[in-house]
Amino acid sequence: MNFENKDLGASSLKAQLIADFQIAESRMNGEAKTAIHQVRQEALKAFDQLGFPTTKHEEWKYSNVKSLVNESYEFNAGSAITLGDLEQLAIPNLEGNILYFINGIYNAELSNIVSSSSELQILTFADAVKQKSELVEKYFAKHSDFQNNAFTALNTAFAQNGVFVYVPENKLVETPVILRFITDTRTANTASQPRNLVVVGKRSQVKIAEAFRSFGENVAFTNSVTEIIVDEDANVDYYKVQNETDKSFHIGTTTVYQSNRSVFSANTVTANGGFVRNNLNIKSDGENCESNMFGLYIPNGRQHVDNHTSVDHIRPNSVSNELYKGILKDKSTGVFNGKIFVRQAAQKTNAFQSCKNVLASDEASMNTKPQLEIWADDVKCSHGTTTGQLNNDALFYMQSRGISKDSAKSLLMLAFAQEVIDKMQIPAIKEYLEGLIIEKIHNS
Repeated sequence: MNFENKDLGASSLKAQLIADFQIAESRMNGEAKTAIHQVRQEALKAFDQLGFPTTKHEEWKYSNVKSLVNESYEFNAGSAITLGDLEQLAIPNLEGNILYFINGIYNAELSNIVSSSSELQILTFADAVKQKSELVEKYFAKHSDFQNNAFTALNTAFAQNGVFVYVPENKLVETPVILRFITDTRTANTASQPRNLVVVGKRSQVKIAEAFRSFGENVAFTNSVTEIIVDEDANVDYYKVQNETDKSFHIGTTTVYQSNRSVFSANTVTANGGFVRNNLNIKSDGENCESNMFGLYIPNGRQHVDNHTSVDHIRPNSVSNELYKGILKDKSTGVFNGKIFVRQAAQKTNAFQSCKNVLASDEASMNTKPQLEIWADDVKCSHGTTTGQLNNDALFYMQSRGISKDSAKSLLMLAFAQEVIDKMQIPAIKEYLEGLIIEKIHNS
């Protein structure tokens, strides 16, 4: 079924993107015949057929992209960003393999890779296509569903900028990999489509963090896709932090594939962003896998945050834990759609899902849709959501101890959020988020 937006803006943007693809393809020479580019071509055909989604599409029922597609953008624009500009976007005391992407394009001068190449290999996606073609071909777009998702199809068609991270077998990477995506909109509406591929070998361990910031007065549009392959007995901690402007549109998709006895943990924190859609899809395709998903979102004003998650239990004896929390203020809106699938072969699966929300304003709204589909009979699964206001008894108790009502509300909201923040295992990012959340709760 075609859910294309019939507005002139949507048609114009779609036509622009298809024309840009054809121009880029005409300049490729031999690369146009590679297997990777054939995938790009298939993805463009899918995007052409799907078009941008509308609210008639069940997956986008509560998230209208009309404002996004009615804008015009400069893709992968250059930037005159300086170190002074970055100081205002800095995360204090942050250490690690820090890579900067300005408007989607890797900036080597601003970046710093400290881990040895024997334990960790980091290349731009474009360089990896040339230098690690067999490995990229093996995993690129194999688990991200571009056939049915217009934004994933669009990103796949233009997969060029972004990063390739490869951790060989039996490596303990103690220094985290931190990807900082900065969108500079000071001169024009700016768009980027980073494509990231992370492959973690057997019995290896690594921490990966993605941080998204935007600054400037114009509109920012980020359409990112990250694919993570977690091989047998490997352990990956993944963090995604969004602190963008009210004039930003962010569509982010993270797809994870797990093999036997692997452990994957994700922590997604949305502090700011005008329109945010986070897709987290996990395929638990091995026995004794562990999948953890934690999320926190604190929209205010008219910000909109939509979290869609999916865990597909394919093999037996695995477990998934999911906890998402939201604090919604002013006229903000939120969406949570969490899916758990348990295949017939996935006996003895334990899957737990919970979404808890606090409406700190009478004008804020939250739409939740937990889904559980089970084809196996020997499982333990539960799901549920709650949406309400702060506990009046707790507020009364704190006020009776001399704490002002506003301070009591702030403390309760911070305590509510802390459960997710405590899952963060990179101290500098955890401290930064705590300060950011305290400031936002207090100022709101």
